[in-house]
Amino acid sequence: MGVIEGKLAKMGLALPPVHPFPSPNRIPCVQVGNVLFLAGHSTARHPLALGAKNAGKVGSEVTEQEAYLAARAVALQMLATVKLHTGDLDRVKRVIRLLGMVNSAPGFERQFAVIDGASDLFYELWGPERGAHARAAVGVAELPRRSVLEIIGEFELHERELAGKARGVPRKKRAAGKPARGARPRKR
Repeated sequence: MGVIEGKLAKMGLALPPVHPFPSPNRIPCVQVGNVLFLAGHSTARHPLALGAKNAGKVGSEVTEQEAYLAARAVALQMLATVKLHTGDLDRVKRVIRLLGMVNSAPGFERQFAVIDGASDLFYELWGPERGAHARAAVGVAELPRRSVLEIIGEFELHERELAGKARGVPRKKRAAGKPARGARPRKR
């Protein structure tokens, strides 16, 4: 168990199972360089951790506090996806950005407080230097399957050292006077 999973355990939290995406044309995350882009993770289609509600509009069917718990549960889903992709949550260097979409009843204007459920968890796990992130929280009229909310995330990963190609590993030296492999001989 890594450091981050140890912190989750001390908080009484565990990663939920990762649910497969329903179509082969969509995947839960894509890594480009050191950045892991997570697809939207929502409250729909499966029971949530923390006993959080998974359907309804915030401000009429779901309270702000219930939605906060749902955001925290979705953050756990996101972490389960990160772990499945990287093998270890300790590979996360920092949380970069979140976009939270809240299924909001007319007049509900505290989407920021709802998405704090996810932001607070990441801050608690990685601290102010690595857990604080850029974020947007918006209210939407509808979400698929009446989800309470959906969150998209971006995480920077520590570079994985590759055997023999890692930075700082000295290259094999060639004997003095011998041309490099594949080099053209110099004309004199």
